[in-house]
Amino acid sequence: MRLKILFLLSLLFCFADFAQNTFAANNTVCLEKGKKLFAAKEYTQAKTTFEQCVKEDPASVDALLSLAGADLTLENLDEAEKNFQAALKKMPRTSPYISYTYSMLGDIALKKQKNADALSFYSKSLESNAANVNSLVGKGVITEYQGDKEEAAEFYRSALAVEPLNLIARQRLINLEPDYFTDAEILTALKQRYAVPPDTQKLTDEQRQLFADIHSAEQRKGVDYLKNKYTKVPVDYTVTLNKGTEFERNLLTLEGYKALEKHIGQDAIAVFQRIGVPIQSVFSLRDLKGEKIFKEDSTLTKSGFFVYTEALQNRKAFLLPNEDVPPTSAKIEQVNRKIEELRKQGYIQISLSEKRKIEKETFCSDETLRKELGLVVIPVTKKHRYYFVRPDDPADAKKSVSYYYVMKNRAKRNPSVKVPSNSWVESLQYYNYTVCLEGDGKTL
Repeated sequence: MRLKILFLLSLLFCFADFAQNTFAANNTVCLEKGKKLFAAKEYTQAKTTFEQCVKEDPASVDALLSLAGADLTLENLDEAEKNFQAALKKMPRTSPYISYTYSMLGDIALKKQKNADALSFYSKSLESNAANVNSLVGKGVITEYQGDKEEAAEFYRSALAVEPLNLIARQRLINLEPDYFTDAEILTALKQRYAVPPDTQKLTDEQRQLFADIHSAEQRKGVDYLKNKYTKVPVDYTVTLNKGTEFERNLLTLEGYKALEKHIGQDAIAVFQRIGVPIQSVFSLRDLKGEKIFKEDSTLTKSGFFVYTEALQNRKAFLLPNEDVPPTSAKIEQVNRKIEELRKQGYIQISLSEKRKIEKETFCSDETLRKELGLVVIPVTKKHRYYFVRPDDPADAKKSVSYYYVMKNRAKRNPSVKVPSNSWVESLQYYNYTVCLEGDGKTL
């Protein structure tokens, strides 16, 4: 009997082992099918296949990671995050996939603009694998967003030390050169561009700004701009570093930069005229903050270049000489709060026309009306203002004078309007006096 039981147990274990191997083989086939679809960029079909793989083997880390990757590619961020987290829970601490998984979770958090979470995930990824290039670049991006550009540059440099041809890290590092270069490196960069004499030993503030300006022009595709302007770009306008290598880079010389700025300025003049700006107004154009967009030499300022690129897209980002600077959102919020406070105190809003009638009938200046006679002016822009007056003030009849004259004029148009009594104005009217002395704007 005992031998019979052992025999049956042996058969059971053999069957279980056979089933497990068959099950694993089936899941491998499923994964291979999904990966082929993914490689062929059939991402939706790949996702469906990987979902079937997970259904067949919920404990398969490979299946969960593959499904998460497909979701991430399809921008299904919530599902991708869920599947990466599920895979993470099933991994042993020594798994080679830990760093990758945390790095992908960092990418998802970054896409969701949850920078603190992304930074945490990238840090955990690097704890597992200090050479994870994606996490190094990710930490660099977040650090750059936070304003620490020197530290961001260190992360990009570390990424390039592992993967020298990583284009994202290389371009972001190039973008940050004015922010992390030492004075010696800036001098070298200026000498490469023939922007300072070769024997220059000490960097000045003007030279530092010059490097930032030339560098910015290069990042805006300045070399390509010149190539479009000339059949053959003059040899003294550009210089090429690391020619013929993977790190080849075209730079603007000082002469090239000056020529570029001149051409852009001329093109901008033509564009503004094309969209209807009179030639006599072109050099008086301002950006939306009120700053002029052309320099004295007819080249564009930094904000002027932005205005020009917007005009190329038929978007108006400039102010004509007669246009007012628009208020900022912070200014609008401030104005709205003030208006709400005044209304709670019983003030009523009046028009500019009504405000001028008060001035005419009282002979009072704007300053006197505001200081003594209950007029409140809320400036929104240089030309745009809101006007409010306060109803009866039992403690000070003078403070209700503006309100009295507003209601008096409204009653002329609408007899149902009740004109309030104002003892101070009525006493002046009794003696045939005006509120203010004519000519000097002072109250009697």
